[in-house]
Amino acid sequence: MKIGVLSVQGAVSEHIRHLKHCNVDTVAVKSCDTLNEVSGLIIPGGESTTIGKLIETFGLADLIRDRNRQGSLAVFGTCAGMVLIAREILDGIPGQPKLDLMDITVQRNAFGRQRESFETELDFNSFETPLTAVFIRAPIIEKTGPGVKVLARMPEGIVAARQGNILTTSFHPELTDDLRVHQYFIEMC
Repeated sequence: MKIGVLSVQGAVSEHIRHLKHCNVDTVAVKSCDTLNEVSGLIIPGGESTTIGKLIETFGLADLIRDRNRQGSLAVFGTCAGMVLIAREILDGIPGQPKLDLMDITVQRNAFGRQRESFETELDFNSFETPLTAVFIRAPIIEKTGPGVKVLARMPEGIVAARQGNILTTSFHPELTDDLRVHQYFIEMC
């Protein structure tokens, strides 16, 4: 099994480091050829509009959609990745690029600007103990469809969810030493 990290913009090296600590073969994904080598893909945090435009330009968006819908590619979107995989973006720009993979409605930057970034202890549905979650200009899930399982929530709304072979978090698990979220995704792959 090999897991890729979308490598067009964002927190790529941090995800790769976590996957290597989980003893998983990993690769930075920048092309369709490399994307076809992996059974899982992490879409990192960054700037969702920029990442969306770049994956369209590089011809990756359609392949990600097709492979995910066929069941041959698990997808994990963190922060900006959550925005990209959402079915609906409440406060997106006109023509906001998206993959439309998960039946969720998100609000971008729901926790404010960069200076309002924070860490908090968070209960994650599948873990026995809380994890430290790092939020940076994070989105929030406002609404879920019937096939979506909520994994974590805060008073502001849903911050982690799963639908079939798709996982998403508002926070950045790659910015802590806790490997449990990455291990959870590896099991999905």
